[in-house]
Order: sequence, then C-alpha cells, then structure tokens
Amino acid sequence: MAKSRFEYVRNYELPDPLMPNAFIVVRIDGRGFHKFSDTHSFQKPNDKRALDLMDIAAKTVMTEYKDVILAFGESDEYSFLLRRNTKLYNRRRSKISSSIVSLFTSAYVFHWSHLFPEDPLKYPPSFDSRVIVYPTEKEIRDYFAWRQADTHINNLYNTAFWALVHDGQSTTEANKTLQGTDSKDKNELLFSKYGINYNDLPAMYRKGSICVRSDPRAVSGVQQTDVPVSASASASASAFAETSALSSLSISNGVSKTGTEDHPHETNEILQTRQSEGQKTRSAKKIKPYEGIDGEIVVLHEDIIKDRFWDERPWLTM
Repeated sequence: MAKSRFEYVRNYELPDPLMPNAFIVVRIDGRGFHKFSDTHSFQKPNDKRALDLMDIAAKTVMTEYKDVILAFGESDEYSFLLRRNTKLYNRRRSKISSSIVSLFTSAYVFHWSHLFPEDPLKYPPSFDSRVIVYPTEKEIRDYFAWRQADTHINNLYNTAFWALVHDGQSTTEANKTLQGTDSKDKNELLFSKYGINYNDLPAMYRKGSICVRSDPRAVSGVQQTDVPVSASASASASAFAETSALSSLSISNGVSKTGTEDHPHETNEILQTRQSEGQKTRSAKKIKPYEGIDGEIVVLHEDIIKDRFWDERPWLTM
C-alpha cells in the first residue's frame, strides 16, 4: 500500500484475533426468510429444493475453506466448525465471519436456478453471521446437539402447524390449537387426525443436514484403525515372537536341542536382520492421522447427539 499522509486512519482498525487453541464455530442465519419463503412460494412445512440449495451452499464453503471440517444445517441456518488449530486469516474474527457468510450467500444465489428453474429470484436473499469460540470438545458436541435438538423441535411444531393450516385452519387458529402442547401431544395429533407417523418423515427434515468429509484412505482399504500405535504393537508382537523362536534354539555348552553345534554369531545376525525388517515394517505402516481437510464432502442426515457420530470421526475434535 502506498504511503500517504492519510494512512494514519489505519490506526483505527482494531485487531480482533480469536482465542488460540480453541474451536471456532461460524453460524449463518437467513435474514427475513419468512417473507422470502412466502414470496418465493416455498412448500410448507419443508421444501426439499430449498434445503438442498442450503446444502450446496454449505459444500461450496467447505470446498473453498479446507479448515472448515464440519457443517450442520437446518431450515435457513448453517453452522460451520473450523479446525481447532486453524490459522485462517490469522484467526481474525471479522475476516472469518464476513468471508464465510459472503461466500455462502453468493453460492446460494449462484445455484438458485438449478433448484428453482421455473422460479427466478424476485429479490436478493441475505444472511447474517456470528462467530462463537468454544474451549473444549464437550462444548462443541453440546453445541451441535443443541442445533439438532432445535431441528426436531421446530420441525415437529411446523409439521403439526401446517397440517392444521392445510386442513382449513387459519395461522392464528393453528397457533392457538398448538399452544401449550408438548411433543407427545403433537405426535398424537399428527397420527390420530392425519395418519402421519412423525418418525416416518424424511430424516433430512427431522435431523437436519450434516456436511463432513470422508476419509479417502477408508475407500482405498486403509482404515482409521491402521494408525502408528496399532501398527507398532503388531510389529512389536511379531518381532517378539521371532526373537523367542530363535532364542529357543540356543542351549548351554554350545549344543542345540537338535544335537548340532550352536553358532551364536549366525543367530545374532539373523536377529539383527529380523529386527531391522520389523523396524522397516513399523515405519511403512505409520500413517498420519486423518485431519478432515481432504476427501469427498458428503451430506448426511443422522444422529449427531450420540457418541457414534463423533467416535467414527475423531479428527473433528482433535
């Protein structure tokens, strides 16, 4: 940047680095999407095209920013998890927040015609963004559990609400009908009056969308279990067995159990050769743990609250 007498104004730009060695979550949310969905005639209570478009925009963000290792979306919002040790934009809050939300918004507009070919945009959609920093794995897991629980609560209400509206009630009447009801009441209403078993609805609506990369090594036959610890243990066990077998050939007074003379120097050479081969095997099997920054980005609709999802993807909380 060229020097000038006006450059002093840069001193008013305050640094905004995020805490180091902490998890960063960026949550984007549609602004005025009630009006936007009505104007563009979204199907109620869920429009799969609109949800697919959100997923595409999220995958665009993950494709551009490798340090975004997990994303979760519901309705008109998406949450993005960055690697704990990310150096993206030197961890500047404003740069991370503005870059992710702007790319998401532009991708949403760019791909709109692919999902809504008969319905051109009537005005530009917009999303806001916030950044939250979490210190440990517990808070990260609880955050995404919170968002998925929110998905279920909102979708159950909306499913019951729009069933009543489609049945002839006004929106005011439908809200009044559902006032004070709990999950059991709504499920009973849906099943007894409309024959809808909530658990049979698409998982995309009930559980939201999870975008995550798949380990390419798993596809090629190398599993996450093939890490240095297990490889070393296997090689060590093999070397121990070989050493024991060779040692059993030696006896006192230089005579083997087979009655032949013992040759200690040959035995030592064999041992050294086997140990060297074992070390090479261990080195060859050492695999760098998967970090979640490469591989195909897949969209899942499954439980993110229980342990299984996280146990299968330990890199998310490394």
